[in-house]
Amino acid sequence: MSLEYYLILSALLFTIGVIGVLIRRNAIIIFMCIELMLNAANLAFVAISRSLGDPDGQLFVFFVMAVAAAEVAIGLAIIVSVFKHRETINVDEVNSLKG
Repeated sequence: MSLEYYLILSALLFTIGVIGVLIRRNAIIIFMCIELMLNAANLAFVAISRSLGDPDGQLFVFFVMAVAAAEVAIGLAIIVSVFKHRETINVDEVNSLKG
């Protein structure tokens, strides 16, 4: 397969993620859409890296995956804390993080 197909798929996945972040109001779904956008960027990095024959893109993917893992751990901890205090994870109803 050529590079264009991978980049089109990456752009499509990124667009789906952006639409999900803008439309959905559930915090867990928003985090899943952010992960989808990060994976779309990873796909583009790997495809371009493979096309150029340079492993630097795969190194970037490793760092993006590390950041994504940290984001998930911290984000889910915040969601659990907010749910304990507010009993909702709807971002429209949670407008501040004050106790």
